[in-house]
Amino acid sequence: MTMRSSRTPTAPRRRRRLALAAIAMAGAAAVLAGCASANDTPTASSSSGSGSSAGFTEAKQVANSEITVWTDSTRLPDVQKYAKENPGVKMNIVTFDGSADGSTYLQTKVQLFDRTGKGWPDVVFASPTDVTWASVPTSPSAQPYAAPVDKLVPSSLLSGFATGSLTPCQASGHTYCLRNDIAQVVLWYNKTLMDKWGYQVPTTWEQYQALGEKVAKQHPGYVIGAVGDTNSQESYFWSSQCPAQQLVGPDTLKVDLSSPDCTRMANLLDPLIADKAISTQGFFTQGFDGSKVLMAVGPSWYGQYLFNSAFKTPAKQIAAAAPLTWDGQPTTYTGDVGGGVWMISSHSTNLKAATAVAEWLTTSTENLQGAPTYPAYSAGAKAWLANPVNKDYFANDVSPVFTAAANEVWTGWSNTKFSDATPWSNTVLPALTAGKSLAATLPAWQTAIVNEAKSVGYSVVTK
Repeated sequence: MTMRSSRTPTAPRRRRRLALAAIAMAGAAAVLAGCASANDTPTASSSSGSGSSAGFTEAKQVANSEITVWTDSTRLPDVQKYAKENPGVKMNIVTFDGSADGSTYLQTKVQLFDRTGKGWPDVVFASPTDVTWASVPTSPSAQPYAAPVDKLVPSSLLSGFATGSLTPCQASGHTYCLRNDIAQVVLWYNKTLMDKWGYQVPTTWEQYQALGEKVAKQHPGYVIGAVGDTNSQESYFWSSQCPAQQLVGPDTLKVDLSSPDCTRMANLLDPLIADKAISTQGFFTQGFDGSKVLMAVGPSWYGQYLFNSAFKTPAKQIAAAAPLTWDGQPTTYTGDVGGGVWMISSHSTNLKAATAVAEWLTTSTENLQGAPTYPAYSAGAKAWLANPVNKDYFANDVSPVFTAAANEVWTGWSNTKFSDATPWSNTVLPALTAGKSLAATLPAWQTAIVNEAKSVGYSVVTK
């Protein structure tokens, strides 16, 4: 079955359900670039059901045995390239939905494999949400599906990922996945129009609000943002450090939308929504007029997948600026609207080969330079930015903006067992369409998040 992957513009997450399937772009692949293998780490043992130094019970390791790799369609060319470049590795490649749009296909299959004792894919592409169940046993008699990769790869490799990008992979003191890509939020703007109208690019949220009010009066019909997409809360409220879903314990979630970090964003957006400087339609709503977008707070993939592919904005008009800060706030924080992960099965009988594949897919600079979205691995991101395909469209050099923002994602918006898009889409978006304010909708949004959290077993605190 071939479906969209999650949380990327090429296949709308994680969990992200954006209408971009027609814009999918397969990532290019190349030869392996100096990554460590499982053979270089203390885990490639030949144990037979005994507890290993990896912190899990390894299956009996069978040298050169076939490994099964499950991938979404977007990353399929990369996996196929690895297989072609490594003919000595026996690989069974399976295409599946990649946990797109909240799919539970992978989880359901793993539960089946746990019952039958066979069938687990050795390597799988998934949503960060999948890590929440894959890092714990699906039943008392099973061991977690995902192997702790911190016991399979060198710590020096893990330290090479962008700051905080592996946080969704972490549980109980271990790291259970390697991050494929991230979608750090930046400020996009139409440089041609900004220059024409004599506007300065804002650097603070307060300046952003003031400019939006000016645009509403001087250029009605133009917008500086939109809150109508299923991931808009991640661009705005995540960037504001709003504790909408913040893990404060392994199974305890803090949900406090009365926090000043939440109310300040709602109060900033409401006047702009009322003035129609911010649209309550989503950017990905059919028929949205992209020529009327002066600015957009959104992920790094907006440039290519929103402005270039969806809006057809001519080249050299769209530019990227640093994430906005609040007056008096010394540290810059931003949100993250996308990104998938690769997990290695704790049941694999060929951990050496499985680890090598996952490493190559996430850290090979030659592979990542042609990736469809911004790599989480810093050296890979540098190679990606050096690729003219990824930056020649823009009116400025996006490299310093992307690089800095990649290390500024706030880690307080936690990876959870449920999608943050569901409460937003089911509660907030209908309220906005009905003319209610964001500030007035915060209590209902909180209730929706709390209900989702409790339904999957979280204890909830609201202060």
